[in-house]
Amino acid sequence: MVSVNDLAVEFSGLTLFENVSFVINPTDKIALMGKNGAGKSTIMKIIAGKQKANKGHVQSPPDSIIAYLPQHLLLDDHCTVFEETSKAFGKVLDMKSEMDRLNKELETRTDYDSQEYMEIINKVTDLGEIYYSLEDVNYDAEVEKTLLGLGFRRNDFDQPTSNFSGGWRMRIELAKILLQKPDLILLDEPTNHIDIESVMWLEDFLINKAKAVVVISHDKAFIDNITNRTIELTMGRIYDYKANYSHYLQLREERRSHQLKAYKEQQKLIADSKRFIERFRGTYSKANQVNSTERMLEKLEIIEVDEIDNSALKLRFPPCSRSGDYPVIVKELSKSFDNHVVFSNADFTIERGEKVSFVGRNGEGKSTMIKAIMGEIEFDGECKIGHNIEIGYFAQNQASLLDSELSVFETVDKIATGEIRTQLKNILGGFMFSGDDIDKKVSMLSGGERTRLAMVKLLLEPVNLLILDEPTNHLDLKSKEVLKEALLNFDGTLILVSHDRAFLQGLSQKVFEFKDKRVIEHFETIDDFLERNKIEQLKEIDLLKKN
Repeated sequence: MVSVNDLAVEFSGLTLFENVSFVINPTDKIALMGKNGAGKSTIMKIIAGKQKANKGHVQSPPDSIIAYLPQHLLLDDHCTVFEETSKAFGKVLDMKSEMDRLNKELETRTDYDSQEYMEIINKVTDLGEIYYSLEDVNYDAEVEKTLLGLGFRRNDFDQPTSNFSGGWRMRIELAKILLQKPDLILLDEPTNHIDIESVMWLEDFLINKAKAVVVISHDKAFIDNITNRTIELTMGRIYDYKANYSHYLQLREERRSHQLKAYKEQQKLIADSKRFIERFRGTYSKANQVNSTERMLEKLEIIEVDEIDNSALKLRFPPCSRSGDYPVIVKELSKSFDNHVVFSNADFTIERGEKVSFVGRNGEGKSTMIKAIMGEIEFDGECKIGHNIEIGYFAQNQASLLDSELSVFETVDKIATGEIRTQLKNILGGFMFSGDDIDKKVSMLSGGERTRLAMVKLLLEPVNLLILDEPTNHLDLKSKEVLKEALLNFDGTLILVSHDRAFLQGLSQKVFEFKDKRVIEHFETIDDFLERNKIEQLKEIDLLKKN
């Protein structure tokens, strides 16, 4: 059990939160929710021991293991994937090495009656009691099973970690955390860089194997599936719900309705009291009542209504021109890098108005296919873009292509045309750019802020073929809803790559699965595909467990 007691944090004289207290029980699966800047990651860092609070403290049993996965990682790039992952068992393996060293020393020493000899025996005995009390584990097998579950292949194990992207390195760190079998796992946006299959594997692990979990995530399906409790951080304090995210939203709305009713009743009481005081001030017969009413108002604790975003932002893509019947035609398309075949002999056609999803594990060729469609890479085979096609493309590195010398507002104002220009500030506000934020230079923005701005920029351009490669990684739930609503109403053709199931659901009528160097066309919705895929993957996990 971990106890969070009266935490308070201030930055530059401003209170981020105060008097925050809650208990994490051994089987709790907690979603830590709140708007950006509320202090969620700060609380998580304090629990992990990575940051100090201005006030309060965190208590946990002395032998408990708390594992923390931050959003941004710095890994040692001087070892292989398998070696880096095996560091999860570093303390145990170090203990075994020390025991072996001491036993070898005992074999060579002959001073059996000396104090030093007895001290070595005592050390070996103490280490042995701890080591042999641990569960008998085949450490290599555990490392292998976890890496496979997170999407690695066996031929990746001996590759240096420097060969892998940031997303894959995050999986290595996640594997290390899972292998430690911690009492509490703290996860800050764990699904941002892993594909759907790995997210489903992670869900299965957290639900069935993990002990206590606290997660910050904008992936609605993920947190709904794994959590049984929601702690909301708002206006510097917390609300604790014994419910998953969807149920919490209902309870929060009920709570706010009660608050609003109580607030209105209190405001009426205050107004009536002030009118009474003003009317009878100086009236001798009412002096005691006036004084009593004034004292009551002075002591009255004003009811606060939780902050809520009341904006009703409805964003639509600008009307697009009519394209040809077949925006994308791919025939016998193959792509290799040196001796590595990404996919071969891909054949498919995307019709006008279709909304399709590209799905599959990282590295199977989804982004490569998009680059082929965009003409950014050479390939074998044929890829035709249809008549009168206007492409809007959001690449994974789209944020780095923004003009760093422009301000946030100038970036969107430069491309917006027509009536939508009158809504630019509201649109930026919907994507968390408000107040002075719109005057910031792009060069001053974080990676996540740049991603959101690149998305706003794309939403303003008239296109009839929209290609989005992982557009939601840095978007909060509200921004995702705005984008999804716009895509549902988009009357052009959509190609979408995403690992966010809640975002995908309802958006796609056809699925192209990238798997085993092939592109497989599924004539089913993304919902049907994911359900079938989940069942198949759970069977694979069961086989891994048996092996």
